[in-house]
Amino acid sequence: MTDTKHSKHFNDLLEGKKIAEARYMTLEEAESFGWEKRPLVLFFSDRSMLVFQKDDEGNDGGAAYYQEGENEEIIGTL
Repeated sequence: MTDTKHSKHFNDLLEGKKIAEARYMTLEEAESFGWEKRPLVLFFSDRSMLVFQKDDEGNDGGAAYYQEGENEEIIGTL
């Protein structure tokens, strides 16, 4: 399936990583990507990062969603 083709790759890349910082992109960073939106970015202790995008092609920044547990109240979209 095309909608799950990256899931194992992301799992392999992210397993065991430690988040060092979580913040929204600065205006300058978003502009360097050619984006209008400033997404959340997770920076890891090994200097790698995870950027939330609109789509797989990286056409703009995107949203992140967080929920604790399966049946718990939704914490919200970041």
